[in-house]
Amino acid sequence: MPDLAVLAVFIPTFFFVSITPGMCMTLAMTLGMSIGVRRTLWMMLGELVGVALVAIAAVMGVASVMLNYPDAFAILKWLGGAYLAYIGVNMWRSKGKMAIIEGQQTDSAISNYTLISQGFITAIANPKGWAFMISLLPPFISVDKAVAPQLFWLLSIIMVTESVSMLAYASGGKSLRMFLSRGDNIKLMNRIAGSLMIGVGFWLALG
Repeated sequence: MPDLAVLAVFIPTFFFVSITPGMCMTLAMTLGMSIGVRRTLWMMLGELVGVALVAIAAVMGVASVMLNYPDAFAILKWLGGAYLAYIGVNMWRSKGKMAIIEGQQTDSAISNYTLISQGFITAIANPKGWAFMISLLPPFISVDKAVAPQLFWLLSIIMVTESVSMLAYASGGKSLRMFLSRGDNIKLMNRIAGSLMIGVGFWLALG
């Protein structure tokens, strides 16, 4: 386990970074608005797995391999961004499985696998996430101690803070949906959610 002094610095630092609006948090808010918090948990699962892999790669030095193959990384970013933007356009037009349609339930329209994939791709193709993990995480690892236990505890903290942050954003999206639905503004809800999704797609592709 890392020293308490290290944890005292790491916990607030990472929580501040996690709670700051970003691609994953915006995606969580968008899905919370369109399909609800409960279904958004599947996206969060994929995102957490992706974040964990990025963190492990940053510590183990695998990140340098990806940096040596920027073309492959760029293709992944573009494909992920294009897919999210495509979903966003359909939502904006009140079409597609994730769009909110009056009198219909969107809760089961999109598969759990698709939601997991969205979260995973967004996490591993996020260049800012890689940059943060590479620059921040390794300095908290002491070379004088076993790496595995230290990484386990730091990853545990990362998973908890990410989960809390995404839940907060997803709940905010659900609250926004409930607020707008009082005036039967279904089309407005779709356009807000769709615009956010398109923004995440461009953010991912061009980041």
